[in-house]
Amino acid sequence: MKCDAEKVIYMDNNATTRIAPEVVDAMMPFLTECYGNPSSMHNFGGQVGGAVEGARQQVADLIGSDTSEITFTSCGTESDSTAILSALQAFPEKRHIVTSRVEHPAIKNLCENLGRLTGHKYKVTRLQVESDGTLDMARYEEALSDDTAIVSIMWANNETGVIFPVEKMATMAKERGILFHTDAVQAVGKIPMNLSELDIDFLSLSGHKLHAPKGVGVLYVKRGTPFVPYLAGGHQEEGRRGGTENVASIIGLGRACELAEEMMKEENNRVRAMRDRLEEGLLASVPKSMLNGHKIDRLPNTTNISFEFVEGEAILLHMNRYNICASSGSACTSGSLEPSHVLRAMGVPFTAAHGSIRFSLSIYNTDEEVDFVLEKMPPIIAELRELSPFWKAE
Repeated sequence: MKCDAEKVIYMDNNATTRIAPEVVDAMMPFLTECYGNPSSMHNFGGQVGGAVEGARQQVADLIGSDTSEITFTSCGTESDSTAILSALQAFPEKRHIVTSRVEHPAIKNLCENLGRLTGHKYKVTRLQVESDGTLDMARYEEALSDDTAIVSIMWANNETGVIFPVEKMATMAKERGILFHTDAVQAVGKIPMNLSELDIDFLSLSGHKLHAPKGVGVLYVKRGTPFVPYLAGGHQEEGRRGGTENVASIIGLGRACELAEEMMKEENNRVRAMRDRLEEGLLASVPKSMLNGHKIDRLPNTTNISFEFVEGEAILLHMNRYNICASSGSACTSGSLEPSHVLRAMGVPFTAAHGSIRFSLSIYNTDEEVDFVLEKMPPIIAELRELSPFWKAE
């Protein structure tokens, strides 16, 4: 199968990213001649094991941790589940979890399931957000209790890009003897972080969000944090995660982390400038449009804009005619006809929440692509509004 990617204007990087060519090059030997098992005693496998440890170092360098704190997993969802379930098993006497109403489904659905778990009676506090998607720190402090086993707050929201003050929140949790986890899938590689200086106990990241392959992730576990494995099995990953390592993808993730560290300045300058120009152009050229999320405290690549009185799915279908790729919400919830749970939590009006589009850029986007989207979007919205009874009622 061949995908005609050259014709695509891809602005859906919070859903997934293209694999960087340098990452593909790094992976290829481990898909062909370097096929040994990294746990084997012979030199052929030992060389592969050494390459895995090199990738572990590259990941650790990006997030400011020690290699001993890095466990490779299959994805961000596995990392999230491992962190929360580990904390609950490490402190079985504690029955309380604190999270937010705008978490990714990997956290949201897990916590909902735990809240319904018969016989365990877990209580889940879901913190409300303000209209700009930010958290009220006073409410957070009030939510912490002696019964809280773990706090799980995302570092940056996948739909709006809003960044949460997890550094401060982690310190507040530590002062109460509470473990702190952050789903940093969207944040890693986009904003600088040094976990060695923070009180974060667990952090999740996923390869396919930073130009590495799908099917590989990481769980950071701060040294000294109580830990119970989620996948019991062999001795892999120092006994923290059973199963033979996905070597080629791990090598790719390591190279992607190295590239992310090199490109972060560009991400925060050129990509941010493109994002701002796209955002400002759409808000200026399309009446009854609004930005969802804090204007400043956001990832540099993300903008979420609501176009009132039209449906997001219809907008995406019309954009698809021009090979423009974006999203109407999280890729993990886009099959739902319900408006985004994130926008509902922010109190975005019904007429706007249904017409929200998330544009998420990367270093592979160009100014010419931004120009093209700015040219095509206003007539798309105008055409759809002509068919909308809500628009005509205006």
